[in-house]
Amino acid sequence: MKKIGISRKQAIKKMGKYAALTAIGTFAILNPKKAQSQSSPPGPPGWD
Repeated sequence: MKKIGISRKQAIKKMGKYAALTAIGTFAILNPKKAQSQSSPPGPPGWD
């Protein structure tokens, strides 16, 4: 019978990638002004 699943090394590698994406998402949420300035054009005059 063949063992189904991934090795410990593969699991750690996948968790590392997930952690990196989570960190980027958290950074974007915690810095909304900076994230907004990079993602969309400015709003109408007088909107800060």
